[in-house]
Amino acid sequence: MSFKDLKKQSSLGSLTQKLVKEVEKMNTTGGSGDDRLWKPEVDKTGNGYAVIRFLPAPEGEDIPWAKIYSHAFQGPGGWYIENSLTSVGKKDPVSEHNRELWNSGNESDKDVVRRQKRKLSYYANIYVVKDPTNPQNEGGVFLYKFGKKIFDKIMEAMQPEFEDESPINPFDFWQGANFKLKIVKKDGYWNYDKSEFDTVSPLLEDEDALEALWGKEYSLAAVNAADQFKSYEDLEKRLKYVLGQKQPARRVDEEVFDEDSNRGSFTPDFKNKAPVAAAVASASSDEDDALSYFQKLAEE
Repeated sequence: MSFKDLKKQSSLGSLTQKLVKEVEKMNTTGGSGDDRLWKPEVDKTGNGYAVIRFLPAPEGEDIPWAKIYSHAFQGPGGWYIENSLTSVGKKDPVSEHNRELWNSGNESDKDVVRRQKRKLSYYANIYVVKDPTNPQNEGGVFLYKFGKKIFDKIMEAMQPEFEDESPINPFDFWQGANFKLKIVKKDGYWNYDKSEFDTVSPLLEDEDALEALWGKEYSLAAVNAADQFKSYEDLEKRLKYVLGQKQPARRVDEEVFDEDSNRGSFTPDFKNKAPVAAAVASASSDEDDALSYFQKLAEE
């Protein structure tokens, strides 16, 4: 596009319209920029429907899901959007800062903690059985990010509450079940209460096709790989900048504050397209970029 065309678009307001459409697209599709990630779309009323199948752990790995904690909150110095070191059992500066605030005895400090507590997300390989909005995804293998609500449904299927319900392994090729993802917009948020597992059935009848599908899965160990996390020192430096502090927050011992209570499901950004062994990219440090910010929040 020439400079003349750029000026013409400016006078017509088309650039603004294009940016608005881009943000709307990210709010419906996630806008992750990573072909490995799948996310359902919703219509204008906020409702959505798709059928997926959770897949077994990739070859060489034991657990069919991965989980990661992250923080996403705004302070005087901007946005803090980072993976939490607690995901890999290490101390994290935000968690320690939150614990100090929680134990201060001030209710206002507890309100701050609630706003900046860590969020939990899960990742699993899925096979897309039906995607009405994007049928080109059907038959494909993707990584799927989901929160506690869907994970609870998985656990309920594996450990049913009532005697007349038989346990199933949702991640099994042969004895698993398709998951009917039903999304309803409630109070401005996506609600998954109506989502449910179908009856037990093989994913595919062709054993060779199943094996080939298994070979297309993405590494889940990569989600929590060491290169997905910044160092404690780098995170602390970013935290101080966001909070407007000149001195690092005092490190404190483990105490009564439980950061897991009422946790949400913020999603770290995936930046790099990569094969199975590639790591999942951590959230960008450039939170001043407006589109990057909307992209991250759109994943909630």
